[in-house]
Amino acid sequence: MKKEIKFKTIVSQYCQLQPEEMMDEMRFREDLGFSSLDFMSMLGELEDEFDIELEEDKIINIHTIKEAMDLIKSLEVAV
Repeated sequence: MKKEIKFKTIVSQYCQLQPEEMMDEMRFREDLGFSSLDFMSMLGELEDEFDIELEEDKIINIHTIKEAMDLIKSLEVAV
């Protein structure tokens, strides 16, 4: 759960919601108002925070908070 809070705290820096207000099915662009630049900046922060490398072919399929968290979890397990 602690990783989820870290993740949502990073996301909250780019939108108007607090971490506790975010739901898994929220979409970055449509629901949280992310621009392409916001999304890419957030991904860079996530890479640093979780010590992972996000590959372009995987991130193009990320649309929701849950999809992003699932990808991070899968990359952490693979390391």
